Amino acid sequence: MALVKYNNNSISAITSAAAIPAGAMTLIKSQTASSSATISFVDGTSDVVLDSTYPIYLFKFIGIHPATNNASLTFQGNVSGGSDYNETMTTSWFYAGHNEGGSSTYLTYGTGADQAQGTSFQAIGAGINNNADDNTSGELWLFNPSSTTYVKHFMARTTAKGDEANDSYMSGYFNTTSAIDEIQFKMSSGNMDAGTIKLYGIKDS
Repeated sequence: MALVKYNNNSISAITSAAAIPAGAMTLIKSQTASSSATISFVDGTSDVVLDSTYPIYLFKFIGIHPATNNASLTFQGNVSGGSDYNETMTTSWFYAGHNEGGSSTYLTYGTGADQAQGTSFQAIGAGINNNADDNTSGELWLFNPSSTTYVKHFMARTTAKGDEANDSYMSGYFNTTSAIDEIQFKMSSGNMDAGTIKLYGIKDS
């Protein structure tokens, strides 16, 4: 097969071409904490989209640092028209860890960090200390939040702390068939001293 070569004239002679496909993951909103009590993503507010535009939404946490010691990053949601961030959810949580000295390892279910038809803010990862180098990073996936037929599933994975590697897995669902259009994050105690939370929308495959 002969190698086809193009020159400037042949390229400039092109009159049409297929559209370049848009990326499957779109950054919707980025918020940075600064001694923040809460960070909220509310559909239709401050350029936030959290509706039927995307079937999957992804929150990424980057360098979340608590103001108080042993605080966990938590979240809750609101149905459309809600105001109290107290939707009913059922969740599970387990985590693994290994300290820097190599003297402690564990893999355990997070008893007390799960909910069975609870309405509290849900811990996403293990408690984070507030030493200068301690923080947590990870992600939370929210599936089909605009559905008015099904419950709303979510799952998260985070890595946390500064003196050990702590790998946490959490999953569950909002037990409502109403659309969820607001998500709020806060620490289990104290403020979110620093860090960034980004919201992405992911298109159908």
